[in-house]
Order: sequence, then C-alpha cells, then structure tokens
Amino acid sequence: MNFIGRYLPGGRKYRVSRLSNDGSARSEPEPLDPDLDRCESRIRQMFSLSPDLVVRKFVIRQTEAPAMLVYLDSLTDNNSVNRDVLLPLQTKQTGSGRELPLSSGQVSTVDEWAKVERIVLEGGSVLFLEGWTEAYALGTSGWPQRAIEDPQLETSLKGAHQGFIETGTQNIALLRRYLPHGQLKIKQKIVGRRGHTKVYVLYIADIVNPKLIQEMEKRIDAIDVDAVINTGELAELIEDSPASPFPQMLLTERPDTAASQLLQGRLVVIVDRSPSVIVAPITFTSFFQSVDDYSTRWSIATFLRLLRLFAFGIAAFLPAFYIAVTSFHYEVIPFKLLLTLGESRGQVPFPPFVEAILMEFTLEMLREAGVRLPAPVGQTVGIVGGIVIGQAIVQAGLVSNIMVVVVSFTAIASFILPNTDLVAAVRLIRFCLMVAAALFGFVGIIIGMMTMIAHLLALSSLDRPYFSPFGPIRFSDWKDSFMRVPLWMMNKRPMSASPVQVKRQGRMRPDSEGDSP
Repeated sequence: MNFIGRYLPGGRKYRVSRLSNDGSARSEPEPLDPDLDRCESRIRQMFSLSPDLVVRKFVIRQTEAPAMLVYLDSLTDNNSVNRDVLLPLQTKQTGSGRELPLSSGQVSTVDEWAKVERIVLEGGSVLFLEGWTEAYALGTSGWPQRAIEDPQLETSLKGAHQGFIETGTQNIALLRRYLPHGQLKIKQKIVGRRGHTKVYVLYIADIVNPKLIQEMEKRIDAIDVDAVINTGELAELIEDSPASPFPQMLLTERPDTAASQLLQGRLVVIVDRSPSVIVAPITFTSFFQSVDDYSTRWSIATFLRLLRLFAFGIAAFLPAFYIAVTSFHYEVIPFKLLLTLGESRGQVPFPPFVEAILMEFTLEMLREAGVRLPAPVGQTVGIVGGIVIGQAIVQAGLVSNIMVVVVSFTAIASFILPNTDLVAAVRLIRFCLMVAAALFGFVGIIIGMMTMIAHLLALSSLDRPYFSPFGPIRFSDWKDSFMRVPLWMMNKRPMSASPVQVKRQGRMRPDSEGDSP
C-alpha cells in the first residue's frame, strides 16, 4: 500500500491519497485466518499459476503446534530458510508463548493479507501458526544479483573500481563504507502501484538544506505510475523541466562520486533494481567534472576541465560553423584555404547543409551500431565502418574531404565529455544549430548560442539555479567549476546546494602560502 500524490490545478500543490496494491481505492484491511487450511487455500489462490510457490507444513517440536511456511523459491535464499527457520523450529526448544528460536536476521509480525502478499513477493518468508491471527515475516530474501564490478560508463584511472549494482541495500552499504557517520540518514519510499519499487533518499542531516529534502519527498510522493523500472524513469518524473535537452539531475554509477556529492550538501536517490543513483540538485558545470579530477594535480585537473569545455563547443558548434562559412561567409576563410576548400567541394553535388546532415546521420548510425552490438563486434564496426564508409563516400563525390575532417573532430570532441547524458544533449543541439546556420549563417549561430545560454539561465535543478555559479554569480564557487583550485583552498561547500553547514574544512596552510579565508 503506497501513498500517491497528484498535482492540483492553480499551482504546485499536491493531494495525497491512499491506493491499494492494485491501484484501486483503499479497502478495509483483511485480517489473517487462524485456521491453517483456510490460510493455505487463500495463499494458493493468491499465488495461482506460480510454480515457484513453496508451502511447507510442519510441526513445531516442543508445542506440537502445526505451522506453515510460505515463500517463493525463486526469490528466497533456501539455505537461510533451512538453516535459520526450519532447523531451529524442528530441533530446538521453543520456550513458551510467542518465543520462537528463529535465527533469521529480520523478524516482524503481520496481520493483513495485503502485507503477506507484499512480503512474499519481495523475497521474504511468512510463518503461519495454527490458532494465531498474526504471522511472522522473515527476512530470507535471496534473489539473483551480480557481483560488484568496475563501472562501465564512468571509468577511473586512480579512483576506486567499485560500482553500484541492482540491489538497493548493497548500494547503501557501498555508500556507508565511504561515510560511516551517524548523520547519514536514509528515507525509504515505495513508488508504483504494481512494481512497488523501493526508493531511498540519502543525505547528511547536519549539512543538507531541509527544504531540499521536503521538495524531493514531495515530488516522489506525487508519482502515480504502475512501476518505476530504472533510475532514468524516476529522474524524468521528478526533474524540473522535462522538455529541456539538458539533464537536470546527475546519474552516476560510482559510490565515490555519490559520497562526494553528499558531502557537498546534495541528495542521493537510490532506486532498487537499478545500477545507478540520482544526485540532486546539480549544476551545469558538474557534468564537466570527473572523479579523477580530485586524484590528480590541481593544475592538470583545471586543464582537463577547460579541455572538456572546449570540446563541448567543438561538438556543438563546429558543423554549424562549417555550414555558415561555406554557405554565406567566404570572406573569413584565408585565401589558400579557400582554394583548397573550393577544390574539395568542386565535385560535391549537394549544398553544405545536406552534406553535413548526411555525414552527421552516418556518424550517429555508426555510433548506435557500435553501442548495440557486442563489444568485440561493435569496435570492429566502428573502426572498419568509419574508415571504409568515409573513404568510399569521398571517392564517390558525395561529400568533401574537409567535411570528413569536421565530422571526425566533432566525434572526438563528443568522446571527451565525461557524462553520457550531456553528450546526448549536445547531439541534439548540434542539429538545431546546423539548421540555424543553414538559414541565417553566423547570425543564426549567434541566435542559437544566445538562446541556449538563456535556457541554461532559466533552468533549475530541484528549484536551485542550474547555471550556478555563473547565473547567479557566486565567485566562491568558481574554485570548483570549470577550474579546480588546490584542495586546501576549498574551505567552503558550494552554495549551489544551499547547505546548512557551509564550512567544509579547516585551515591547512598558513596565510603566507596563499590559504583562502
């Protein structure tokens, strides 16, 4: 049973109502039956057409009282069931009353059929006792899960080689390894009428702004869907501007990145059954930062961040610049280069815009083919396809050599960006700028750039400015934006998250060595 909120017209307010497991209006709870035979009949009716259902009847040793254990074999750890439940009850003295010698770590009582159904479907076991209107819920879950591995999308040279997996409790354990502190708080939510996805909101209580917690909880409670399958779906449901191409929440597979963001006063949202987590609120500059930036020299990290910013400009504007120059503004090209360009384009029957669109779509298809195919085949398709198609299309006279160079630089620049969501946004923006350049030349590019900057200034992440620290300007946050000063100079947390506890560290260098206040 979960709480579902809805938007009310006339403002951002929510109405909260209760829905039952199937999404219908809440009915009165149905209590358990004290008769085991009737309980078994109800269980088999509830889990009909479930071949993995196990109903185990036995007698407790000392009291000789009949009992029944119910669980799903595919979601339960059989060793835990046999060792922690069945063996103690059938071999050990049970004491008296409700004292049972159970070795299972999590034991609670349930008195409603709806709760029994949910517990069994989540991998737990339910122990029924003859004559009792309550049953024991036992934590014996053991669903299939993979081992902790190196993150696939966010590789690191000097950082940890552990990534999140599809189990929410394991992901919480990974974060607790980095932050073994009592102020790390976790709030659990249940999202989805049918999926009942567990969503965990993590924060450091004495650092985070309470308004962020309230806003995040309000948005999660407002979700009214059948199920949330992965983190991307949840991020789209709770982000501020779903129509924007720019990601407003950071999705990461790295526990060290998530722990670092928690220390800055941000929230981390873990979605059970998903190998990535959500970090919010976030800023535009956060997508140009990598975990390796804090493991290398500050000067090298600053250079790499500026290189990524330059790569962003190349990936977004270079094809549009080529179209504008070759279509409208020949005068800006040096004379010798103009001769080379004219010779290269002499045999091309298409205008620059069609030529650029043809090559960009070819690049996008090669990129998608390399991603969807198995890794060894994908690399072969990417390399061989790029060389063969590029050479053949130039010899056929469909595109010029310079266009191939432009597309190659664009592809390399997009590979430099460390965040895949930002790369996807750049791919979409690039085509919009190409259309603007084909229509208006440099004027179209400038209008597109001004529109993009205005859009970034208007965006927000969890009601916090997205383009901070440049809009609004916060000079103290520039120390860790497109540049990175030495760690001993970053004594304050970034103000973009509005942390309650601003001070991050004490003085570690004397003033004579350049320590900042």
